[in-house]
Amino acid sequence: MAARDLNGTVALVTGASSGIGEATARMLADRGAAVAMAARRTDRLEALGAEIADGGGTALPVELDVSDRGQAEAVIARTVEELGRLDILVNNAGVMLLGPMLEAPVEEWERMVDVNLLGLMYMTKAAIPHLVEAAEGDRGIADLVNISSVAGRIARRNSGVYNATKFGVGAFSESLRQEVTRQHVRIALVEPGAVATELQSHNRPGVKEEIEKRFEDMEVLQAEDIADAIGYVVTRPRHVAVNEVLVRPTEQEG
Repeated sequence: MAARDLNGTVALVTGASSGIGEATARMLADRGAAVAMAARRTDRLEALGAEIADGGGTALPVELDVSDRGQAEAVIARTVEELGRLDILVNNAGVMLLGPMLEAPVEEWERMVDVNLLGLMYMTKAAIPHLVEAAEGDRGIADLVNISSVAGRIARRNSGVYNATKFGVGAFSESLRQEVTRQHVRIALVEPGAVATELQSHNRPGVKEEIEKRFEDMEVLQAEDIADAIGYVVTRPRHVAVNEVLVRPTEQEG
């Protein structure tokens, strides 16, 4: 059984209907946090919320498209209104649409920028005042965790726009860290390598198969492995900030 070291806290996880987001919401609830779970697929959120409630936890499923600034602001407000505060935000929602840039529909570029970068920024801007307020309270600390990727530090052929969004997440996170760290809001960047999630399934035919081929002979990470890293980050003592975590499968070279 997980340590209940997040008892009394409130967390919000975006992209919580599957993969890393789902595993993270479950992990945070297991550790005692009340968890707002946001995504577009509300049926999955409702099922996860029922599971958490059955285990004695508190869950708030909320429909969200992070690329809509109004929705992003509303989900933060609703979380604080219904759960009372906000101690932890995990910006996990993202899309990965790969393939040669010059052959890609520009709409794919726009979708990645809207979700991976602007959506994360919208959520962050709305959340920071509440995180600062939580850090001034009894716990004395608050956490913002941005899910990036190995693609946020290594540019690869056929993933240029995805690389650009994830490099942007890294730059945004580090600059923000310098702004709020004296207020005891910790900013962490978690960068997974290959993980068994739905992320690659949104790619065009041909591209999807190329991605699968690259990792077919490798034991990839599971979503729970990344959730475990996030759990480590948000449960450090108040004076310890883990600002960056790169997690690759042991067999992944690049």
